[in-house]
Amino acid sequence: MRTPRVLGTVLAAAALAVGLVAAPAQAEAPKPPLPVTYSFLLPAVIAGLGIDADPPGANDWSCQPSAAHPNPVVLVHGLTGSKATNWQTYAPLLANEGYCVYALTYGQVKNIVSPPYDQVFGGFGPIEESAAQLSTFVDRVLASTGAAKVDIVGHSEGTLMPNYYAKFLDGAPKIDKYVSIAPLWHGTDPAGLATLSLIGTPFGVTPVINAALQPFFASGPQLLAGSPFIEKMRSGGGPAVPGITYTNIVTRLDELVIPYTSGIEPGMTNHVVQDYCGLDLSEHFQIVADPVAAALVLNALDPAHPRPVPCQLVLPFVGNIL
Repeated sequence: MRTPRVLGTVLAAAALAVGLVAAPAQAEAPKPPLPVTYSFLLPAVIAGLGIDADPPGANDWSCQPSAAHPNPVVLVHGLTGSKATNWQTYAPLLANEGYCVYALTYGQVKNIVSPPYDQVFGGFGPIEESAAQLSTFVDRVLASTGAAKVDIVGHSEGTLMPNYYAKFLDGAPKIDKYVSIAPLWHGTDPAGLATLSLIGTPFGVTPVINAALQPFFASGPQLLAGSPFIEKMRSGGGPAVPGITYTNIVTRLDELVIPYTSGIEPGMTNHVVQDYCGLDLSEHFQIVADPVAAALVLNALDPAHPRPVPCQLVLPFVGNIL
């Protein structure tokens, strides 16, 4: 027969075991928000040294979309950009907001100065081939998340290439919202290159130049105003694809999309950064790290919960230094 002391010890141990089993699990501590920078140049340069690393907050393949944000967001960089250099602001910003965020680097070519440049910078290949790469990437995102559609946030060339996927590669049913930063729906004419290209075509000069550029820089001529690619994109009444909600965000100080109004398209929602803040001097690159554009992007992705658009001094390239 057990003594009272032994019996008490057994009962106490049993009670402790029951308590441990019944005690609710400790709630996992919330992760601290990722730092968000509103300066393009230095973060992009540093990121470029990482040989196409994922930007903070992007490409978490275990992420499951929430009821508040059911669509994963796919970030599509611009010409000479990459997932690393282009999205040091938007990847952590959107992740902090509760989105599943994904980014790819597309259009890399082996014919430019070999490594590391062909491992970092993208957007050089033919836009049609890049759109096929995006198609594969979107399918992977949808399979991983179980979502029915994605939202697209693109910059520069990344505002046109996904639309080729939507319009000509059966991507439209997989896209809900399409937010374009510094878009060029009508093409661009930097330094009169588009005009020179049109003049040179009847004389056979332009085809020769385009053929020479094909192995290195196939997308460049495609982005020029009046190019066969732009004409095809605008065929059938314009670039917009039914069922997709388009938002454009442009800056009057764009030095590469010329004129900047190339990014303004009837039938789409159009925003000019300087209409919201005259102190905002963002140009083609800084606009992807711009607080005004960021607020407009968040509002486009979640129009049911709009937030105020800030106004503060933003300098070209270096951004908000305050």
